[in-house]
Amino acid sequence: MAKFDRIIWIVLDSVGIGPLPDAADYGDVGRTTLGHIAEYRALQIPTLAELGLANIAPLKNLSPAATPKASYGKGATHSPGKDTTTGHWEMAGVWLDQAFPVYHHGFPPEIIEAFEKQIGRKTLGNKPASGTEILKELGEEHVRTGKPIVYTSGDSVFQIAAHESVIPVPELYKMCEIARKLLDGKHKVGRVIARPFEGTAGHFVRTSKRHDYAVDPPKPMLMDVLAERKIPVFGIGKIHDIYNGRGVDDYATTKSKTDGMEKLTAALRQRPNGLIFCNLVDFDMLYGHRKDLEGFARSLEEFDAQLMPYLKLLGAKDLLIITADHGCDPDPRWETTDHSREYVPILAHTPAQKTGANLGIRPTLADMGQTIAQNFSTTIPHGTSFLPQLA
Repeated sequence: MAKFDRIIWIVLDSVGIGPLPDAADYGDVGRTTLGHIAEYRALQIPTLAELGLANIAPLKNLSPAATPKASYGKGATHSPGKDTTTGHWEMAGVWLDQAFPVYHHGFPPEIIEAFEKQIGRKTLGNKPASGTEILKELGEEHVRTGKPIVYTSGDSVFQIAAHESVIPVPELYKMCEIARKLLDGKHKVGRVIARPFEGTAGHFVRTSKRHDYAVDPPKPMLMDVLAERKIPVFGIGKIHDIYNGRGVDDYATTKSKTDGMEKLTAALRQRPNGLIFCNLVDFDMLYGHRKDLEGFARSLEEFDAQLMPYLKLLGAKDLLIITADHGCDPDPRWETTDHSREYVPILAHTPAQKTGANLGIRPTLADMGQTIAQNFSTTIPHGTSFLPQLA
């Protein structure tokens, strides 16, 4: 019998909690996403504080809870890298031997030339950039010339932006499929991403028709073993795309963090068992990469306010796990807009547990996946379950 009928797993994209021991290898010594946001100004996050967020690591202006309502700890990424795919795959039990490639100076000519030849158009950009800034810079030229905008980031991604009236979304998706096949071997990026947008010069906005084309994860991973046990998995946000749809029975995309929380609330009413797995990307996409400390702080406070009523909907046979996939320190003292190699917070809450346990430092993000696997009477290749500590 499973200890929990239903597990809700929320990934706060990029909400790291301090540099990993190997941060120097990534140029990330001293980078701490939550640490620097808490230094910037006092955070009003009473719900996360009550769960035990400040018990994990010291955070300025936040006191550790005397009796945390969640079991608390922090997880290290065992695999090399600091991107979405690496973090989420490791959570599901996949360890990488080498990091996915990143392109700090754009993609090499042989990739761009082959891509242009196959799509029958020249391209613009080919450099690391913020998604909104690249539209300000090249959106008007794209509309005038019909050339798609290719760009990357600190993540292992090949992104293609196109105005929906210039390159229809189905054609943009076909371009992404072409890029996905081209990007193999040493250039096998974690994701190819379609970034459709609309509007006029000075007012371009990305639409909700984004689509990610991920590398297929190695087998077996968490969703594979849950599928074998016929445990339903519902993905919210970009979860379906990160795992290439494998083992995800049903899914819903999101327009924002608030939309994600609304879909999480609806899922509690509609899905009485299995795994509900959600990624809330706003922290990363809107604030981390844009070095927006105030926006990041405000977004955390908004999530905290939305979390309070959500906790009241949980029953004794529910387990809620809140974590992150990596960091993205927005402190402007670091010029880079890349992700940061950080520990991720782990908060595991169930109404059945009066006081949370100290889960300590977990050596791999796979410990969370192994906990979920053990709950549903199965196992994944890596990780040590902390299910027994959630008594």
